[in-house]
Amino acid sequence: MSARPGTDAATSARMAKQKRAGTKPEVALRRELHRRGARYFVDRAPLPKLRRRADLVFPRRRVAVYVDGCFWHSCPEHATFPKNNAEWWAEKLAGNVARDRDTDARLAAAGWTVVRVWEHEPAAAAADLVMRIVTSAPGGRSGPVGNNGAISGQTDRSGQE
Repeated sequence: MSARPGTDAATSARMAKQKRAGTKPEVALRRELHRRGARYFVDRAPLPKLRRRADLVFPRRRVAVYVDGCFWHSCPEHATFPKNNAEWWAEKLAGNVARDRDTDARLAAAGWTVVRVWEHEPAAAAADLVMRIVTSAPGGRSGPVGNNGAISGQTDRSGQE
């Protein structure tokens, strides 16, 4: 990726305030899952040597949950692309999506199920998906499930096969 372009002070301050963990959609999902009796780890790397952290981890079931932001992960419904430094941002956001796919593949190869939900999804609907996967995963199924392309034969975010 090319060097990060310079930004004005207001933009820099706004970007510095962006949370990496504990976002409102993530906390809403955690509350809903906890209310339903689910217990999980928060902001944890599913695999010891993988430097990528999942928002929620169910280690006994080998399920990793990611709450993806529409901007940062290029939601097909709500993605926006900055006009300033457009080329740099396009490369940055495409790199985020590529890293997501790589994470999915690495976890699947290790026997984990990856569940991805968009930040705009209602917490109850996201919790329905997570609970369905967690309760049906005795030791974990392979492959990603959710917003960024469910694999064949597994439940996508709409609840359909």
